Amino acid sequence: MSVVVPVYSGAKYLLTLFESLRQLRSRWLDEGSPLKLTEIIFVDDAAIDTSPDIIDNLSREHSWVASIHLSRNFGQHPATVAGILHTSGDWVVTIDEDLQHPPNRINDLFRKVAHGGCDIVYANAEESVHENHVRDLGSVLYKRLIEKFSGNPNVRHFNSFRLIRGSVARAASSVCGHDTYFDVALSWFTQRVGVVRMQLKDERFIREGKSGYRLSKLLSHARRMLMSSGAKITRIGGLAGLSVVILSSMAALILFVSRVFLYSEPLVTAGWTSIMLTMLFLGGTVTFLIGIVLEYLSLLVLNAHGKPIFFVVDRSTDIALAEYFRLDKQ
Repeated sequence: MSVVVPVYSGAKYLLTLFESLRQLRSRWLDEGSPLKLTEIIFVDDAAIDTSPDIIDNLSREHSWVASIHLSRNFGQHPATVAGILHTSGDWVVTIDEDLQHPPNRINDLFRKVAHGGCDIVYANAEESVHENHVRDLGSVLYKRLIEKFSGNPNVRHFNSFRLIRGSVARAASSVCGHDTYFDVALSWFTQRVGVVRMQLKDERFIREGKSGYRLSKLLSHARRMLMSSGAKITRIGGLAGLSVVILSSMAALILFVSRVFLYSEPLVTAGWTSIMLTMLFLGGTVTFLIGIVLEYLSLLVLNAHGKPIFFVVDRSTDIALAEYFRLDKQ
């Protein structure tokens, strides 16, 4: 297993996080587990505190720890992608720097793989993460809204604490462009996604009231997610336009039949109905054609992002995991 940790302002937490991962590594070795923590990769995303010095010291003291320094601040997802592309493990765990994600629960993520044959496992919170009703409710509604617009059923599960099969993680990272949303790219390579619910708390936000996710960043995330997903909303708009065309055509036919065959006297407001139907027909036609154009553009965008035609994955090593957790349960 390789662990990737994006670093931006984690000086207070990095040593504690490293010690937790070191203990997990030692425990697996002592138990003779088929799981082995072979590397921790810290990615310095132009950190604003003394984090770079801390991760450099850790990499000098421990041969299985590496520190990578990005030339400027690119954001959490690009930093995660950079770290993953430097990994070599059969499995990759991505984890935040601030102890929101407990390393001692990594075993539970692997247990989900052993029982469900997943390629990706997300950790999801059992209860309030920030202990702030407005923020937590806003997070849930935000994900549900993006899920509806993007058509991706896993959006609600997206979390930076994830276990990913190494080949899938590196393949998805290799096709990520400037505006590609990493979790959406992962969904291009596999549909075997599992979820493990656990206690997750954003202690930094609870104690200090600080968070790296401002409204502007959330809106940027939403835009990137929609652009990477092919935006289901464009199809909805096209279908709405087609529906208007069909309904206006049917209404015009009904009006024609009624006027010619059923009524002998002229309508009091002659002309207005036909004008409205004509406007609806033309407006629906234009909307439908725009929907087709946008659908075509979304295909071009997905091709530009690098969405693959197919991908081959090897799951043969899962047998050892299944046997290990079966014996562990006994």
